[in-house]
Amino acid sequence: MTSTTPAGQPVALVVGGASGLGAASAEALRRAGHTVVTGDLAGTAADLPVDVTEEAAVASAVDAVVAEHGRLDVVVNSAGVSTLMQVVDHDVQEFRRVVDVNLTGGLLVLKHAARVMTDAGGGGAVVSVASLNARQPSTGMAAYCSAKAGLAMLTQVAALELGPQGIRVNAVSPGLVVTPLTAPAMDIPGVREDYLENTPLGRPGTPEEVAEAVVYLATARWLTGEVLDLNGGAHLMRYPDLVGHVTRAFG
Repeated sequence: MTSTTPAGQPVALVVGGASGLGAASAEALRRAGHTVVTGDLAGTAADLPVDVTEEAAVASAVDAVVAEHGRLDVVVNSAGVSTLMQVVDHDVQEFRRVVDVNLTGGLLVLKHAARVMTDAGGGGAVVSVASLNARQPSTGMAAYCSAKAGLAMLTQVAALELGPQGIRVNAVSPGLVVTPLTAPAMDIPGVREDYLENTPLGRPGTPEEVAEAVVYLATARWLTGEVLDLNGGAHLMRYPDLVGHVTRAFG
């Protein structure tokens, strides 16, 4: 198939690109001069349907981008889900669902992005969206915290393994940014205030600010293995007690 991308223009695939941080990252990469393809479970809101828990779907999406555009230079993995359950009550299937999307999905995106980048021989960049919860625990968030901590370490392992092929692997770890994923927690009385009291800069971030970091990590050519804290300084303080807020609000 003849490439539809101008010669020399980098091509990016943003997984989880239909909304939130993924959509903002896709737009920022376009502004930075990339041809961007979005993939998402909600296929009608993205260019390609992608379920990151299904290896065949991830491989198919990556191959489709290369077939259409002739190359793949940047892959952003921003797919994510969360839940709120205490350890002693945690449903095992729900734990597996959160880990499957956030961590196993991260592995599959890395695996198949690296496969085509290695075959092409020109290197590339993979950027994952981790979380403040990769380093900071919260009550009720065993699955999400564990998955994001795993994603941060996966980023560093992949950077070691893929560096010789010229593939750079980094992650950004946002703090509080209001998106469709975080909006339900923000509706719980006291949660937003607790977040901001524990953020030295005193405000939430924006999807656009996270997207700026994604573009930087994708294009900084001597940077790999970085898990970038982007949270207004919240990693210096404590995480809100989400279970406590839920209990006070709803009993």
